[in-house]
Amino acid sequence: MATFSVSGAAVRGIATSVPQARFNNITDTKTLPSDEVRKIVAMAGVVERRVAGDTITSSDLCYAAARSLLQGLDWTPESVDALVMVTQTPDYFMPSSSCILQKRLGLSDRCAAFDVGLGCSGYVYGLWLSGMMLHGGDIKRVLLLHGETPTRYVREDDRAVSLLFGDAGSATAIERSSEPYSPPWHFALHTDGGGYRDLIIDGGAFRDRFSASAADHYVHMNGANVFNFTIKSVPPLIEEVLNLAGRAKEDIDYFVFHQSNRFIIQHLVRTCGLPSDKVPLILDRYGNCGGPSLPLTITEGLRTATGRDPSTLLLLGYGAGLSWGAALLPFARAAVIRHLEYTTPKGDLE
Repeated sequence: MATFSVSGAAVRGIATSVPQARFNNITDTKTLPSDEVRKIVAMAGVVERRVAGDTITSSDLCYAAARSLLQGLDWTPESVDALVMVTQTPDYFMPSSSCILQKRLGLSDRCAAFDVGLGCSGYVYGLWLSGMMLHGGDIKRVLLLHGETPTRYVREDDRAVSLLFGDAGSATAIERSSEPYSPPWHFALHTDGGGYRDLIIDGGAFRDRFSASAADHYVHMNGANVFNFTIKSVPPLIEEVLNLAGRAKEDIDYFVFHQSNRFIIQHLVRTCGLPSDKVPLILDRYGNCGGPSLPLTITEGLRTATGRDPSTLLLLGYGAGLSWGAALLPFARAAVIRHLEYTTPKGDLE
């Protein structure tokens, strides 16, 4: 059982970035019949999405978010000791996107930087990795970046996914903390590689580098299997991390779900007996952004003060792999929160 508790870490801020370009599923879709579009929108809950186009990458979106966050925190680039880039849509197979971002952000060459190739569970895993890195050694500040541009691997005529995905990037600042009132973080992490084909891009990597089928270079999703996996795995995941933390559902201020599908989330809310006002949804205007949907839901969905400081968040990520995880952690009201639209593609490594 992969459960962990991490002490001495604090989230100092979160920034998110989305492309400026908007795509309205109802009015802009030309590849599917309008009545079918309305049915899909009603089920999935995605009315509008942000689309990167052919020039904006995950690292661009994360760069914009990170630069804004560093400015908001007044952190100098030299003070960042580690950079973790979580993405399944990297700029290149080689080099890693983290190295490119280390350069663009002006971080020191003493900064550890690496990529993590996880998808919808990646933000939870990234938080765990970042918290663990603060124990031992000289690492005191970690910049966790998570960005995805799934609209770039979707076929427009694939009704299973074409109206679902949006693009986003994020940056989370995590710092070693000795504050006595900072509660520990709690994690439950799981993997079932037996479902690896339920969300997959068959072509392009080294199993099938130059696939003759153009369709193999786009994502394929077995919607029924993903639905069954989610409704089976998430309820016990919630109980597992609550038990680890010694907390009850009533102690949680917000249940932050990966924004996968409105029908799925509403089903889970009912099944788990969660109060709907504690489950923010941003699917309608941003779509399913993969793992970055978690920080995006925090910056764009948590609008009401809970009356407690810090608030207690339970984050739930689940998807490709199959991989799933939960993080229960405090989130202080003083944390820097920023959200921006990315308007200018960065062709150079500034």
